[in-house]
This record gives sequence, C-alpha cells and structure tokens, in this order.
Amino acid sequence: MKRSLDGQVVLVTGAARGIGEHTARQAAARGARLALVGLEPDRLEPLADELGAVWFAADVTDQASMAAAVEGVLAAYGRIDAVVANAGVASRGTMATGDVEALVRTVEVNLVGVMRTAAACLPHLIAARGYLLIVASAAAYAALPGMAPYCASKAGVEHFGNAVRLEVAHHGVAVGTAHPSWIDTDLVRDAQDDLPSFRETLRRLPPPMGSTTSVERCAAAFVDALERRRRKVFVPRSVMLMYWFRTLLNSRLAEKVLESQARRSVPLMEEQVRTLGRGFGAHTALKPAPSQAEPEPGFIANRYHR
Repeated sequence: MKRSLDGQVVLVTGAARGIGEHTARQAAARGARLALVGLEPDRLEPLADELGAVWFAADVTDQASMAAAVEGVLAAYGRIDAVVANAGVASRGTMATGDVEALVRTVEVNLVGVMRTAAACLPHLIAARGYLLIVASAAAYAALPGMAPYCASKAGVEHFGNAVRLEVAHHGVAVGTAHPSWIDTDLVRDAQDDLPSFRETLRRLPPPMGSTTSVERCAAAFVDALERRRRKVFVPRSVMLMYWFRTLLNSRLAEKVLESQARRSVPLMEEQVRTLGRGFGAHTALKPAPSQAEPEPGFIANRYHR
C-alpha cells in the first residue's frame, strides 16, 4: 500500500552528496520534511536551504554525535517517521597490501554506522510506527577482489536488517534493505578514476554487475520504498536475479572464473593503490570538519535551521 510522504519527517544519513542527496531532493519534492545528516557542512547547509530542511554535522560511527543529531531532529520536528541509513564508504586495496585502517574504517562506517544510526532512531520510529531503510548493496551477494571490507560490511548490513525487522515488527515498524549495483556517484567515479584496473574489471562483468545506473533512478527507487515501506529494494531491478542466485554466484565454478581474471587484475590493482598513496576516494568524507570534531554539549543538536 502506497503512503504519502507529505508531512512525513525523513532522516537521511550520508545526505551531502550522491544517493543520499538525491533521495532527499526527491523525498522533499513529495512533501517530506527532511533532516540531513553528514560530514560536509559546506554541502549540507546549501542543500538544506534549498529544500527547507534541517541539517546536522554528525559521524554515524559516533553514538553521541548521532544521538545529538536525533535530538536536534526532534527539537525541529517533534518526530521521526522514516530513516534512510545511507552513509557509506569504499576503501582501496586488498587485505594483504592495503591500508588496514582504511579497510577497517569501511566496515565501521558501512556496518557499525548503520547499527548506531538504528540504535539512535528506532525508539522514535517505534513511536511513529515508522520505516527504516538500510542501504546495503548488490555486493552483499557477490564478492570481488579488492572489495573485501565493502562486501563484508554490506553482507552484514543485509542480515542486520533481516534480524532487526523481526525485532520491531510487533511495534508496527517496517525495515527494508536496499541493494543498488554500481550507481553514478562520486564514490563509483572516484574508484574508476583512481584504479584503471577496477574500471577494466567492471567492463568485463556481465549485467547487472557491470552496468551503471543513474543516481536519479536509484533515488526514485528509494523514495518509492519509503512510500511503500518495501522489504527489499533492487537497483536496477535485475539485481533481484543476483539475490535469488547468490548461491551460484558464490560457488566454486564462479570463483574459478573470477580467479582467472584476478591473477592479472589483483597485482595490477595493488600496484595502482600503492602509487595512489591513499585509502579512499578524493571525495570521501571520513571525519567531521576540525571545528566540529569535538563539539561543545548541545552544539550539534542546535546546529540546524529551517
């Protein structure tokens, strides 16, 4: 059953750019009242001005930071009807040669950040009998070399969502997991620019694993999920085949096909990462701005405007 977003309070993490930004734009166009959470005040503030939203500089891996942001949303709107737990990053390199701190940070943001977001928001979603949309990935179903932390975190996010759905169903709260393939965002473009080997790997993959979808189309699917409280969201819809055939995708036969490509692509990628000299893309925000790294009590909760 489709529900109108008009007047609904929707909190979006990772809202400064990419999928989060465009989901916020399309939800606002449907009448939703937006709360934008992210690590880039210089992008969040003008977006909030444009959408008539409130915004909060908060790190999803820091519970106090998320709690303060949620308090700010309640102060501004009095309720939270839906949450899009979207914040995510993707590190560079393999487990053998990559920067371990960058690899671990990927899991912290993508999985632990979702857990902290859910913990901060669920009491209020229960009060509103609301909806939690957790952004996983098609990578939850199929592994690629050089993406071990990302694949692990997104597989964890999917099953986290499956378990939380059971925990809150009796409260009238719905939980969905979203599984986009490659979306035309800074995250994906940065990876292709940084690593020619990654770009070549995508070229060789069959669809939907090798195809790229526009961020507007992805956001439209997310807004539809908010309206219909969907359990699973696939972007593009052909990712559903990966969901149903995940056992085959992770079979020994599929591994042998990927291994034959990895013998060449992995050493090349590792060399490209060493030359790159950093563990994340150029547009990846990892921490709050220095002036907001250690806010005074109440700072983040009060750092909003309508």
